[in-house]
Amino acid sequence: MEDSIIFPHLGITLEHVGKSITVFGVEIAYYGMIIGLGILVGFLLAEWIAKKSGQSPEIYLDLVLYAVFFAIVGARLYYVIFSWDMFKGDLLSIFNLRNGGLAIYGGVIGAVLTLYVFSKKRKLSFTTLLDTGSPGLIAGQIIGRWGNFFNREAFGDYTDSLLAMQLPVSQVRSWDITENLREHIQIIDGVEFIQVHPTFLYEGMWNLCVLALMLWYWKRKKFGGEIFCIYLAGYGLGRFWIEGLRTDPLLLPGIGIPASQVLALVLFLGVGAFLVYKHWKLGRRTGKKEKEPQE
Repeated sequence: MEDSIIFPHLGITLEHVGKSITVFGVEIAYYGMIIGLGILVGFLLAEWIAKKSGQSPEIYLDLVLYAVFFAIVGARLYYVIFSWDMFKGDLLSIFNLRNGGLAIYGGVIGAVLTLYVFSKKRKLSFTTLLDTGSPGLIAGQIIGRWGNFFNREAFGDYTDSLLAMQLPVSQVRSWDITENLREHIQIIDGVEFIQVHPTFLYEGMWNLCVLALMLWYWKRKKFGGEIFCIYLAGYGLGRFWIEGLRTDPLLLPGIGIPASQVLALVLFLGVGAFLVYKHWKLGRRTGKKEKEPQE
């Protein structure tokens, strides 16, 4: 039971869930493998959208080589900055990604900056690149969250809801276990378990809905960059809720408020307001054209 993951109310017990495999004497973390799979699926989706919209898929093959690198750098920097106390005593640990430690918003910032520079160098439409790449981005996030599942991290506080998940205490970082979780520790076959919100699953399900909306709306978009705006607002709304459940949020220094929750709320409100304004403005323009006298 030491490496089991249980969903008690669903009657599901997953036994011998490891964190890595060994190939020819080399230990490979599932986290890294899943992140790699997410990147591949995201690229294939972007390539498919490019073909459907009359763009050259080769552009996105060139782009992904740069975007992935700088997205990972951005994701790690974001995590390290807001978790500095964990790294200041061992700076080399900053480069160890085997145990996780990538923040999605940092990755998005890194990827968007890369797209902007790439669009300027290749003389391409920045908003077209954003709209084409953002469905692949959120698809990669859906898959990538399963890396948190195998690492037993990024979970929420105690819950007894239908989707509650039980994790062995020995497999979880001690600082991720709240007092509330400790008060509800259960002993199963002699092993201590905490019972948590499976926030990786919540976020994956939410993101799947956002992705479906983005793909459905693609041919209906009214302006360049609108699909990316839907991603920012849709993901921001879900992340604001989910971040409030987690026991390991990255906190703003001196304030103690989850950084990603604040950013998610700002993006949802800001981008949501922009979308409303943009559609209102386009609606006025259409109305004026309809009122013009016909010759």
